[in-house]
Amino acid sequence: MAGGWAMLPILVCSLVALAIVLERCWTLRRKAVLPPGLGEEVRQWARAGQLDPKHLEALSNGSPLGELLAAALAVRSQSRDIIKERIEDTGRHIVHEMERYLSTLGTIALIGPLLGLFGTVIGLIRMFMQVMAGGIGDPAKMAGGIGEALICTASGLTVAIPAYVLHRWFRSRVAGYCVQMEKQATALLDELTLSPPVTARPRRTAATVAPNAG
Repeated sequence: MAGGWAMLPILVCSLVALAIVLERCWTLRRKAVLPPGLGEEVRQWARAGQLDPKHLEALSNGSPLGELLAAALAVRSQSRDIIKERIEDTGRHIVHEMERYLSTLGTIALIGPLLGLFGTVIGLIRMFMQVMAGGIGDPAKMAGGIGEALICTASGLTVAIPAYVLHRWFRSRVAGYCVQMEKQATALLDELTLSPPVTARPRRTAATVAPNAG
């Protein structure tokens, strides 16, 4: 508490930032967002026609990638434009979920140094007011008061720098996940809309062979 009461909001910000970092590290694990082999498995389901509601529900609840692919499969009988629009709408929702709390982490990275500077200014004002009331007194004591005031600035930077670095790292991680999910969704979209239809070859009957017999 050497930095004064201004240390309290800095400590609260540090606890909130730590909770967000731990929660996002767990939620944004690669296996949890992009399960290995899921895209190919879903495309095999589409080829085999294994697209009953239970499959789609389990797929949607399993991971963000599964939710995106399930959204495309839910309207698989529609045109390519409608399927693509559903993928885009679901993708925006998924990105919003993956970026949850990141704005709060960015805010902490921004206000951390400001809170430290505010505490330092308040401490210096209090110290100079004491000087005005009782004189300079002991210079060593005055220097100690300046050092205590600067504790707030150091604490604010200690919170803000890791918060800013981790905020940027999480954002880049989410952007990378979005690219991978877009590739898987595009592959499924091509599987659903560009697969050539299977048509039976016309059978030659006696009526069609007869004119050539002569």
